[in-house]
Amino acid sequence: MSEPASEQPRSGVDSSGRPQRVPLPYQQLGVIVVGVSLAVWWPAFTLGAWGEIFFDNLLTVWAATTAAFIVVVLVPGARKRLGWRLLTLLLPSFWLVINIAVPADGGNLALALVALLGIGVILLGIPFTMWVLARVVWPDLSDEVPARGKLLVVFAVLLIAAGSFALGANESKFLTCEDFTVSGNSEPPGCVHADAPVSFLPPATLESSPAATR
Repeated sequence: MSEPASEQPRSGVDSSGRPQRVPLPYQQLGVIVVGVSLAVWWPAFTLGAWGEIFFDNLLTVWAATTAAFIVVVLVPGARKRLGWRLLTLLLPSFWLVINIAVPADGGNLALALVALLGIGVILLGIPFTMWVLARVVWPDLSDEVPARGKLLVVFAVLLIAAGSFALGANESKFLTCEDFTVSGNSEPPGCVHADAPVSFLPPATLESSPAATR
């Protein structure tokens, strides 16, 4: 019984005449999933732990998307394949302009919209930048990978982002304030110090226990 065409290993010949293995579509998708997950987890974690995405994360996305935009513009084939979607790489630059234009005392609504746009830049900018770069490296990736493969990438990245956010929101369960300090970060709200007493009883139970009333 022969393997499906999409699952069979493919090979080519390099300049010296030696067989050269060509990555399968799902192997390429694996590289994309790992790369995007590594880029997404920290912004999602900071959003859960501190309630915001740090400026250096946003500027990193801006630098990466701007570099990807320049690369695609200089590669005619990639520019033709992406078409109008290339403009989405300019979203972080648009956020940066808006962030500069809106003053610090511009009002709660304006600041909230800028913050919301910043979150969108992270959630959309990182995955799309990785996808664009993958299309530059592997031009036939979009044609060779079926729709379920693309959905698998989206699901995996969203799962990592959601898990990282949940870990950040519950950082006091497995991290201490000192862990953040040693790593060079500020202490997030609600963090627990290493020398704090640990109890598995809820506060109401502790207050009503005999030991607490002595």
